[in-house]
Amino acid sequence: MAKGRELVGRMKTTENTRKITRTLEMVATSKTKRAVDRVVAARPYATALADVISRLYSPELAADFPLLRQPEAEKRAAVILMTANRGLAGAFNSNLIREASQLVAKLDAAGTQVDLHVMGRKGIGYFRYMGRSMAVQRTDIGDKPTAADAASLVDAPMQAFAAGDLDAVYIVHANFRSVVSSPATTVRVLPVAPPQAAAGATDYLLYPSAVEILDGLLPSYVRNAVYRALVETFAGFYSTQRTAMKNATDNAGEMLTVLRRTYNRARQANITQEIAEIVGGAAALD
Repeated sequence: MAKGRELVGRMKTTENTRKITRTLEMVATSKTKRAVDRVVAARPYATALADVISRLYSPELAADFPLLRQPEAEKRAAVILMTANRGLAGAFNSNLIREASQLVAKLDAAGTQVDLHVMGRKGIGYFRYMGRSMAVQRTDIGDKPTAADAASLVDAPMQAFAAGDLDAVYIVHANFRSVVSSPATTVRVLPVAPPQAAAGATDYLLYPSAVEILDGLLPSYVRNAVYRALVETFAGFYSTQRTAMKNATDNAGEMLTVLRRTYNRARQANITQEIAEIVGGAAALD
């Protein structure tokens, strides 16, 4: 009955695996709800901020703000890659890393010097394995990112851009569309591209002046873009992990069904063989 004992061991292992994946699925489901709520909450503020800037912007004012500077060529650029610290989420991290690798390769081919800023153990591990130097490595940002976390990621590149040391800042993050779709995407946050005014947008009374208001709003606009990228990335991670763990749980259930059926057939065959041996032995005695 060696085969039977082996099947019993495999069934126990599969059952334990199913318990783990089911637990992870439940945790991911709970965290997905909260992460999606943060994405939804961030959108009205971002829309209002873009609307105000679009109303204040004019080509004459653009010359006074370093963050609106449009370089003729990108000699040096920063790429901020956002990945997760953990896996068990299908191809989520792999897609983000592939997107960043393609962007870096494209910039390298164009002769642009790239400063790579990587958030998350998965991205750091990959580029460390590839031997690519990283200007910044961050693993301290949790799954409940704050505006301060966004500022800590982008303030240094923003200052370098304002000083003329950088010509562009890109973010590679997950674009959360729904719980089943979070593709990797690349967004250029610097230089700031003046947003288009929405139809029926509000007219504003400006005080003290458009110049002073833009001076404060432009950095907030860039930080908010990074914050949105953070919350969308974590929402995408947990929704993808939830799907992956549900598939793993379902697959484990199907495997258990097959193993039990195989075990029962082997057990029945063994019993049949024992009965045949007993009958044969009894016939030989007669």
